[in-house]
Amino acid sequence: MLTGKGLVAGVMGWPISHSRSPLLHGFWLRQYGIDGAYVPLAVPPDRAEQAIRALPAMGFRGCNVTIPHKEVAFRIVDRLDSSARRIGAVNTIIVAADGTLEGRNTDGFGFWENLIGSASATWSVSRGPSVVLGAGGAARAVVVALLDAGAPEIRLLNRTQARAAEIAADLGDARIKVGAWDGRDAALDGAVLLVNATSQGMTGYPPLEINLSALPLDAIVTDIVYVPLVTPLLQAAAARGNPIVDGLGMLLHQARPGFHAWFGTDPQVTDDLRRFVLDPR
Repeated sequence: MLTGKGLVAGVMGWPISHSRSPLLHGFWLRQYGIDGAYVPLAVPPDRAEQAIRALPAMGFRGCNVTIPHKEVAFRIVDRLDSSARRIGAVNTIIVAADGTLEGRNTDGFGFWENLIGSASATWSVSRGPSVVLGAGGAARAVVVALLDAGAPEIRLLNRTQARAAEIAADLGDARIKVGAWDGRDAALDGAVLLVNATSQGMTGYPPLEINLSALPLDAIVTDIVYVPLVTPLLQAAAARGNPIVDGLGMLLHQARPGFHAWFGTDPQVTDDLRRFVLDPR
């Protein structure tokens, strides 16, 4: 349902044809009967700043921002929320009534909502260390979310240890313990959570090489990628009895705050939505 009064948002990236965001926002627009549209915006890197600044003039309520424009958006918006400032990137832009731009980062929110929505009632992140593998933007968002949730210790490991150390220094929280990549097996000892925030295990990439034997059987194992939905890491964890959480929910939940800001409805993540985004036929 779209009229001349329709509310418009979208997702900006380069390329953008692979994005599933139009599918999930379109699902919600139809589900809630909203007069609006959410469109893909293929913007080359050298036009990103121009395109972002044009959002108010074009009547957009805002947009999601994906690779490679998150850092550009971070630099040029008028205001940043606390999550965007700490993560150092913007994935959601809100156009205010006065035409100014607010940058937010909802990746940490999406990660945590996906995790806690799948965890058992007896599991708590405060009960022990969390292990996070990776040091990119997604890993930084995960670390921020875990700090905010009360994790007593975060063991952060990356193939290039200096990048993990940079995250620890930027966030300035003593609960972040940077470790060497070749110590990842031992880092699992006593952990309540293992998060793979690397590309290893994604379709087209080699699997993550890690020995799970030191990981307690009640620890949750989650992978932030969702292609494939069940990565080799999640297969190995499930085979030994660990609860697992796939990465699709992070994508779905991170979209909720933007949709609410643009279209005025707080949408729900349901099994129907998951099935549709996985197979929209």
